[in-house]
Amino acid sequence: MRTLVTGAAGFIGSTLVDRLLAEGHQVVGVDNFSTGNPANLDAAKSRGAYRGRFSLMKVDVQAPELTDIVAGANPDVVFHLAAHVDLRASVSNPEFDARTNILGTINVCEASRRAGVKRVVYAASGGSRYGVPARLPVDESCPVGPLSPYAVAKLAGEFYLGAYAEMYGMAPICLGLANVYGPRQSPTGEAGVIAVFGSALLTGRPATVYGDGTSTRDYVYVGDVVDAFVRAAEAPVAVVGTYNIGTGIQTTVADVYRMIARALGESSEPRHATVRTGELQAIALDTSRSERDLGWRPAVKLYEGIHRTVSWLRTVVEPPSNYEGACRAS
Repeated sequence: MRTLVTGAAGFIGSTLVDRLLAEGHQVVGVDNFSTGNPANLDAAKSRGAYRGRFSLMKVDVQAPELTDIVAGANPDVVFHLAAHVDLRASVSNPEFDARTNILGTINVCEASRRAGVKRVVYAASGGSRYGVPARLPVDESCPVGPLSPYAVAKLAGEFYLGAYAEMYGMAPICLGLANVYGPRQSPTGEAGVIAVFGSALLTGRPATVYGDGTSTRDYVYVGDVVDAFVRAAEAPVAVVGTYNIGTGIQTTVADVYRMIARALGESSEPRHATVRTGELQAIALDTSRSERDLGWRPAVKLYEGIHRTVSWLRTVVEPPSNYEGACRAS
């Protein structure tokens, strides 16, 4: 299978690239490296088993040259993961958010159409598309109700893909992702609370919980998410639409913090700050439709995924000089 992955250097994108290469597929990666980490693609770029099956293009998804890149790759599937994901930045600068998440997605749609690509698999937002649903876990039949510029822009991407399906016969699948976590997620970013908390605890910095810690999220492991992308790519062409990708389980932010602290042998308490504009109080996704149509279900439990993430963080985050002694003393 010939594939093209936008946002290839991101933590989900690079994990997807590794999975595709391991399964013998051809991969063209696209990234502007504004947030993506080139080191995430070291294995893909290394000489060896992947020789001749991976190429990387430094380009923004808004750039006109994307059309020629997609045409040259001649992919069977385009995986569109490139996005601006900082909620607070989307509130303070909605125009920038819209340029990346709406205009960038339109450019991907146009490039795919001109190259004759049927299947586009899009990283939609399952955690924000429904607003405040009446019941949880929420399924795809629930009315959408985006409450932030980020949520609106990501939902717009779904609508554009739906329009292209009607106009040009494309076969998009939009994966509504819950809160994705795991190795390679930026420990200095805003979108990955598990990586952020783990990094803070490892470096001796205070971790910040926004609100009282009772808000809940549906945390899904990156390896399970990548499996959903691959299954979507391999699904029959008649399978289209939006599919929730999560666990259906609500976990409070306070409980996540305690699980990370326990995994690190720490006992420090987080500090609290005012809830951020656009944040939801609770979300969890019903994934029955994904199980039925894609044969997908989550495999990694949260405690196991946290331990895997913490093990990775230990390799990339430098603890303070007195960390070992502090751990022994506690």
